[in-house]
Formats: sequence, structure tokens, C-alpha cells
Amino acid sequence: MRKNKPLVDDLCKIVGKKQVRTNTILTEYYRRGFRSGGGTALAVVWPDSLVALWRVLQACVKHNTIIVMQAAKTGLTEGSAPSGDDYDRDVIVINTLKMKDLFLIRDGQQIVSLPGATLHRLEQELDKLGRAPHSVIGSSCIGASIVGGVANNSGGALVKRGPAYTELSLFARVTETGELELVNHLGINNLGTQPEEILSNLEAGRFKESDILDDERLASDQEYEQRVREVDAEEPARYNADARRLYEASGCAGKIAVFAVRLDTFRVPEKESVYYVGCNDTALLATVRREMLTRLEHLPETAEYMHREAFDVAEKYGKDVFLLIYHLGTEFLPKMFSIKGVVDAYLNKVPFLPSYLSDKILQWISQLWPCHLPKRMLAYRDKYEHHLIIKAADACIPETQALLSELFADVPEKDGGFFECVGTEAKKAYLHRFAAAGSAVRYQVMHQKAVDEILVLDIALRRNDSDWFEQLPEEITKDLVARLYYGHFFCHVLHQDYIVKKSANSKAIKEKMLALLQERGAKYPAEHNVGHLYQAEPQLAAFYRKLDPTNTFNPGIGKTSKRRCCESLPH
Repeated sequence: MRKNKPLVDDLCKIVGKKQVRTNTILTEYYRRGFRSGGGTALAVVWPDSLVALWRVLQACVKHNTIIVMQAAKTGLTEGSAPSGDDYDRDVIVINTLKMKDLFLIRDGQQIVSLPGATLHRLEQELDKLGRAPHSVIGSSCIGASIVGGVANNSGGALVKRGPAYTELSLFARVTETGELELVNHLGINNLGTQPEEILSNLEAGRFKESDILDDERLASDQEYEQRVREVDAEEPARYNADARRLYEASGCAGKIAVFAVRLDTFRVPEKESVYYVGCNDTALLATVRREMLTRLEHLPETAEYMHREAFDVAEKYGKDVFLLIYHLGTEFLPKMFSIKGVVDAYLNKVPFLPSYLSDKILQWISQLWPCHLPKRMLAYRDKYEHHLIIKAADACIPETQALLSELFADVPEKDGGFFECVGTEAKKAYLHRFAAAGSAVRYQVMHQKAVDEILVLDIALRRNDSDWFEQLPEEITKDLVARLYYGHFFCHVLHQDYIVKKSANSKAIKEKMLALLQERGAKYPAEHNVGHLYQAEPQLAAFYRKLDPTNTFNPGIGKTSKRRCCESLPH
């Protein structure tokens, strides 16, 4: 990587020397993906204001550098860090976490978020008003940013909300002529006319309720509830390349620099009930999904699926995460994950220490703890292969209770059943499902001699796909240690983690799996963005080209070219 001293000097003048790092050891954590991937960078920069961010962008454009925008770095497809060392220009990583303010507007019915504000903080602020953000427990627990969720089409578990989406944003882009421009589509009047004036006024909150425009532009996917009910449709309910939900900041994948987004919030239910469903017949579970989506007047809040194998792996290898959240809450987790990542980056370089030492210590401590799951859940694990956790709220509760009773009335107990969670069962059921999402990584850490890597896929199935459970050929299964299936069942979004044997060819296995998914009419990724792991579909590649015609921001995303200008994306 070339040493562009003039640019580094400019960046230090803008944000201060302490906010610019060039040492490869100090920048390693920020140059690597959350689970995998990484690359080289000239520097990592931490602007602490929107004006400073604008000036950093100006300096980067002036010196013809690549810009990788980064917030909490929690993406799972390597899209928020550099990828490799084959770029044609220097790379600057701009971390936005210091710009973490957010504003509640319209009595909390909407928010304006700056680029570093986190979902976790938003949850805390909205809770005081009886409101909730687009996403709940999930990525919020590891410090994910609000803007990152919008940029990456994050979907989440909530049945009625769809992907994070807005048509109201404030962002910077590089034009076809190589000029940096600020685009203000935030829908707030009287912020000013010049970039630094607009940014300064916004960050200081110098606007009134009367300045906020209400027009036809969306601040959430308001069509999604009807869309998810259309169970006979060929197309998936939501997926990363859906052209319906690609709009400026929404789905941008870092191809622009987002300064702020405006989003809807949602009313918190007054009452909730959780139903735990188990069965051994995939057709029965498909019937439950179809009947509930078509017959219920009010949809459930969530419907989370987990296969028995995922249940078992999460019970052992997700136990520490479960216990930490259950006993201490989620408030400290974002900071803990951040510190853990930095510490691991250092410890992994010490020759006499085992790699991922912190994970191994946490795993060992967790196994000293008594069994943490409710007896009825464990009994269902023994009896049933497939598990579904349905959360109903308010008017949906009696509807759900009645329909489940009807659907299981004639089902023998050995084939399926359900119960309404009582006491701590509901909380523990959802925490166990949450822990499943990271258990494959812990399994890999603890079995490094036997495991090659983890193939992580998030799949959007066709809404009319009744044959939803994957059947892999023996030529693939022979090379797998485990298959972990879990996901958002009513949305037909499944997360599928494959733990591959040490002797296997992971790349070849993945290619075969993706080919099978294409045959089924599935889309991938469903909600994690293409990152550097997936090929961008033509409409998504065209969207990237429109946003970033010079290929300045995050080049190579979606397996496109990393080179400057019009070589970057297909026409």
C-alpha cells in the first residue's frame, strides 16, 4: 500500500492526529470483517462531527482515494471493511461512531439519526415513549448502527415491518465529473443552503417541528404487511436486490456517505403472549404459516424458526451469550463486543497464546453453569425436529390461540403440538433463538482442528414455496459437520449455517449450494447485503453505478470491479 503522506497530513489537520491511525496493528480490527474478510488501508479516520466528516470526504476525493464507510462493523458479509489488497488507489476507512446523536420528532413517531447512532440507544430512547424502532433484539445487541441497517437492507425478525427503509436522507456522493456533492432529501426545511451550514444546523438540532415536511415519501416499508400475506406469490417477500426497496441511502451498501436518515417508529404492544410450536412434519409447519398469514385479522409480531440441530448447538455454544443477556441485560453488550474484538486482534498475534482465547474462556465458564433452558422446551427438543416461536400481541392473542388450537386439534402428540409460554419461558425461548445466530462461530473456534470454515447463507424463499425445508444431496452432506437452520419463518427468510469439515473444499460446496437455491427460485442474501461474498444481481449493480459512477465508495462490493470510473459496474 502506498504511503500518501499529504493526505494523511490533511486528515490529521481536519480531525486531529489522535483520530487518524495508520499503524497496521492499531487499524487491524477496523480493516477486518465481523466474521471474516479484511484488507489493507492507508488509514482509519474518526471524524467527530458532520462537518468534519464532510471535510474528510473532501480531502479523500481531492487525493483520489477509495472511501470505505464504516460504523459498528457488525455486517456479516464483509461489506463494511476493505477486501484484499488489490485496489487501484489508496483506501481510507471512515468510522462514523463518534457522530451518535439522534432526534425524536413528531412526538417520537419518527426519528432523525446521525451515522453513528445505534439501534440499542434508539431502543432506550423510544422505550420512554412506548415506541420501538424497526429492529429489536438481534443486531442491536452487538452495537449495530441505525444507518447501517438502512444501508444494508436489514430485515430483522418482525413480521409486519419488512426491510429497514427510508426515502428521507441526507448524503454525500461523487458525481460523474468527480465532484463531491451534498444531497439533502431529509425533508427538513431551513437548515441552510451550503453543505457545512446544513450539516452544522442539523447536528445542533437547529430546526423546529414546523420545519419538518410531511409528503408522500416513505420512512418505512408500509406495504410489507400486505406483501407478506400474499402467500401464493412467486417472488420472496424481501431480499437484498429487490428494486422496490433500493432508494438512495436504502440499500446503498456504502456507495454513498450517509449523514442522516429519517425513519418511522412503532407503537409498543400493551400485552404479548408467546406460543412455542413443535412438530416433525415440514408440511404441517407450512400449513401453520399459510393459515396464520391468510386468516388472522391481526398478524403476530414475530414467528421465529429453529431446527433441532441449531437448538442443540446453541444450547452448548451460545450459552454464555444467553446467560449474559438474561442476567445482565443488553445494555453493556455493544461495548463488550467492541472491546472483545480489539482484545482478540492483539491476543491472536501473541505466539504462545491459543487463538480466540477470550471465546475459549467464555465457553469454559459457561459450561460450569447449570442447565439454562426451560423443561418444556427441552422436552419439545426431544420430541420434535422443528421449532417455531410465535409472539402475538393485543388483539392478535385470542386469534392466535384459537387458530393454533384448531390446527393442532387432530394432530397426534408424537407429530406436533404447542404450548403458551409462562413465567420466564418466553424470554428464554427468544434468547435461545438469538444465541443460535452466533453459535456456529463459537463451534468453529472450539473445533479448529476438525472444522475448515463456516458457510453462512441467508435465504429468501418464494412466498409460495411449501417445500421450504432444504434437502441436500449426499455429495454435499458428506463434507459437513453440522447444518444449522433458523430464521424468520413467516417472512420465509432462513439463515443457514454450514460447518464444513477440515478436508473439504468450502468454495466448491458453496457454489453447489447456491446453484440449488437458484433452481428453487430463492434469492440470496435476504437481509445481510451482498458485501464481498455475493454477486450483485444486475438491478443492484445498476443501482450502485447510479449512486457512485466513479466507483469511489466501497468498490468491489457485490463482486464488482475495484477499479475507478466506468469500469466498475456493467451497463
